Amino acid sequence: MRGPANQIKMSDATSLAMAFGGGALIGGLGGLIGLGGAEFRLPLLISVFAFSGLEAVILNKAMSLIVVAFALPFRSSSVPFGEVAGNWPAIINLLTGSLLGAWLGAGWATRLSHKELYRVIAVLLVLIAIALVFGHNAANAAPALTGVAQMLTGVVAGFAIGVVASLLGVAGGELLIPTLVLLFGADIKLAGSLSLAVSLPTMIVAFTRYSRDRSFAVMRNNRRFVLAMATGSIAGSFIGGQMLGFVPSSMLLPLLATILVVSAVKVWRHQ
Repeated sequence: MRGPANQIKMSDATSLAMAFGGGALIGGLGGLIGLGGAEFRLPLLISVFAFSGLEAVILNKAMSLIVVAFALPFRSSSVPFGEVAGNWPAIINLLTGSLLGAWLGAGWATRLSHKELYRVIAVLLVLIAIALVFGHNAANAAPALTGVAQMLTGVVAGFAIGVVASLLGVAGGELLIPTLVLLFGADIKLAGSLSLAVSLPTMIVAFTRYSRDRSFAVMRNNRRFVLAMATGSIAGSFIGGQMLGFVPSSMLLPLLATILVVSAVKVWRHQ
């Protein structure tokens, strides 16, 4: 496996095993909560495997895309496809803004210096931790807005989430889930699956934009690493999806938020 020049010194076997294990653990969280898991994977790619900022974002986007694509069907035993499809107006509303935001955000990320990108990543990780704690604990209630006001707010929120998702290489579920709960009054488990349905096309758009940058070669240069982490991610997302009906999110969210804050500090200090 070839990696960046400053990549941490470890054997190929150890690196691949860690890639599989990390992918499985993070994929499990993604399948359980309805996330791509990228907020936890990104600090791992930067701090442990020593990929540069943009290379880590691109790898992160690829892994998140895989988790999202598999987590949605894996969660179908608890949240049927019919229930997700029945909420198509909310999906289209958010997608209208998120697709444009994803394309523009990916373009901005490719123009930032490594130091600037690390700082942006660190700040966004902290904001996502806050959204996880407060947004996901919101009680299911009537939508905050209705009609035209809801539609316009959904487009603006989708655009902002698309930008953040591209800059971090994340699926955006940490922000989409609170938005779906608060703005559209969706149940927390349904919101997790709806967020995956919005995230998938949004991530494809951002991934297409990243493919035009020379740093995209990191995918080709680290094929074995990508395959190991992708395989672990699929296995983890399956396990997480099956656990959806048994593990309450309230037990996980404070721990996940703490991990994000610690990761943000490490990324901010990363040279």
